[in-house]
Amino acid sequence: MNGSNGRGEPSTNAHEWPDDLPPCLIYVDKEGRMWHQGAEMIHKGINRLLTDHVELDPKGRYVIRFKGQECFVEVEDTLFVINRVQTPDDASESPPERLVITLNDGTTEDLDPTTLRQNKDHVMYATVKSGRFPARFLRTGYYQLAEHVIETEDGFGVNLASGVHRIAME
Repeated sequence: MNGSNGRGEPSTNAHEWPDDLPPCLIYVDKEGRMWHQGAEMIHKGINRLLTDHVELDPKGRYVIRFKGQECFVEVEDTLFVINRVQTPDDASESPPERLVITLNDGTTEDLDPTTLRQNKDHVMYATVKSGRFPARFLRTGYYQLAEHVIETEDGFGVNLASGVHRIAME
């Protein structure tokens, strides 16, 4: 990876930084866990502060911008992951009107079923945060979503009251 020291950690050598953007020395694994110099970051408040200030730059890099400073985050797959999928508490209809997802930063939002896609390795993704970020489904969320998936003539889709929303294959 450009700017990496080969161990999955950002390089501390300024001449290796892409576009002179320094590393945050934060690594996010495919399970959505944040690491700083080999130690897992477990403070929810700090993690939330960082995710609240992250952006995707035009090159697809995760950049934290905070108080006039910026740095890039090394991310194995996606910064955000979907931990849970559920129907709203007031939902009694079948199929449900909507599905609510819980992300690794603790936030919840309605799943946009039109953004669902699955890669060749059967990893499921959706777009989150008002369409700004991709998010990977973790195993639990994947199986909870699967409860609402039906087979169609041209593949699979999520069955909601608004109709069957096709899952794109990458």
